[in-house]
Amino acid sequence: MSVDTVTTAARFITLEGGEGVGKSTQVKRLAAQLERRRVPSIRTREPGGTPKAEAIRSFLLQGKPEQWGPGAEAVLFAAARHNHVLELIAPNLAKGTWVICDRFSDSTRAYQGLTGGVEDKLIDALEILALDGHKPDLTLVLDMDPDTALTRVAQRAVEDGTPTGPDRFERESLDWHRRLREAFLVIARNHAERCVVIAADGSEDDLETAIWEAVRHRFPELDAENSA
Repeated sequence: MSVDTVTTAARFITLEGGEGVGKSTQVKRLAAQLERRRVPSIRTREPGGTPKAEAIRSFLLQGKPEQWGPGAEAVLFAAARHNHVLELIAPNLAKGTWVICDRFSDSTRAYQGLTGGVEDKLIDALEILALDGHKPDLTLVLDMDPDTALTRVAQRAVEDGTPTGPDRFERESLDWHRRLREAFLVIARNHAERCVVIAADGSEDDLETAIWEAVRHRFPELDAENSA
């Protein structure tokens, strides 16, 4: 007998936070949680998610636009995001597939806006263009002391044998990363209806549990469908 797919309204969930807080791992784990409950989902990342956006990602993380300043970076991120929304995020939501994204527009607001000094007016305009009306239903802000997070980044590079070294943003000073952390917390406070801050300094299993509790609380239909 075939197992039916759960038919809940498609949701758009983003995971945000500074470098090394565990977003990529938890995106995979959240997708697995949904799969176990037969909820159709796709996981993706920013910048990236589509061939064109991945090309911009490579250019950005190598640090090539750094000399142009945060404003130019914000424009490039928006260009990648616009393509990502049109070619991957919007079509999947339209067909009933949940989308789980490692970073989204809040990262531009935190990195280039609140931390990089780009004016709100430009960030707002780019966001309107890039999102095309597709705002997240839930944003999980993973919060960790930057000193601990950057130590994890360095350890991960050793364990993975990463030959390229830290990327454009990982190379920033500890003070910069502390300001970045505060920027994400400001965004979460300003958008409390959408954002949930979750302490990310425990184990991966503990973080997965906390994330799943936040998702279940925001979308109670998940429990309703699975108890039917």
